[in-house]
Amino acid sequence: MRVFVTGGSGHLGSAVVPELVTAGHAVLGLARSDATAAALEAQGAEVRRGSLDDLGTLQEAAAAAEGVIHLAFRHDAMQAGDFAGAVASDLRAIEALGDALAGSGKPFVSTSGTLTLVIGGFTGVTTEDAAGAGGPRIEAENTVVGLAGRGVRSSVVRLPPTVHSALDHYGFVPMLIAIAREKGAAAYVGDGSNRWPAGHTRDAARLYRLALEAAPAGTRLHAVGDEGVPFRDIAGAIGRHLGVPVVSVAPEDAAAHFGFLGGVVPLDNPTSNARTRELLAWEPTHPGLLEDLEEGFYFAGPTS
Repeated sequence: MRVFVTGGSGHLGSAVVPELVTAGHAVLGLARSDATAAALEAQGAEVRRGSLDDLGTLQEAAAAAEGVIHLAFRHDAMQAGDFAGAVASDLRAIEALGDALAGSGKPFVSTSGTLTLVIGGFTGVTTEDAAGAGGPRIEAENTVVGLAGRGVRSSVVRLPPTVHSALDHYGFVPMLIAIAREKGAAAYVGDGSNRWPAGHTRDAARLYRLALEAAPAGTRLHAVGDEGVPFRDIAGAIGRHLGVPVVSVAPEDAAAHFGFLGGVVPLDNPTSNARTRELLAWEPTHPGLLEDLEEGFYFAGPTS
């Protein structure tokens, strides 16, 4: 299958593209810079120059492909404080890709996050069937699922807040480690019993390929290996490897300690993967989050 991939040079894309190529698919990757283009070519992909804001380019590439995987998101804007702008850009790109694929029966695999379930008001261990009515990124997810009614074999992969591996250089785990180094303490909020799901990068990459090949139209999938890791255990591993104390911060002090992550760290987001495993015969086989933290590669950077 000839597959158009956005975000193919990023953390997850650097595993998804080789997964597709190894399985015999031809990949056309969106590249907005020479460095991105070189990274895609090194992974065996062809290159289409453009960005998420080049809606005409997105539509042309999607229409010419036999399937689309949308991984890109404007993380730079999000980290700069323009989360609303990043969300709006993502929705526009999804709408453009969906319009290009409408009536084709082609697969379109897009990306969301399990944290949308918390935003949507769900509590306890949530399943793939849970879906919010609206909110940041939820509208984009619902738009993708709705494409099933427009003749697209659409699916959404919900990523946990920690997608971890040696390929992860800019995700939440490196951010938490950097904060712990800066503050001289690894922290959790309250008693730290809130749970974060996690998934290995390569397990997630395999799920994207399986979704492209076989996911039923209108499917939500969970790229989750660990259903829920208590956040205090994450902080404990970070503190142990950095040699800094592990401390509790009060909820009202979370933003001061964690910055823009202050609203995310305390969230309780246990997430099931049972339906995903059943639908696509997908089984996580790589190490869990705490195992990866014990490997030490996340801590190979500067010590101060």
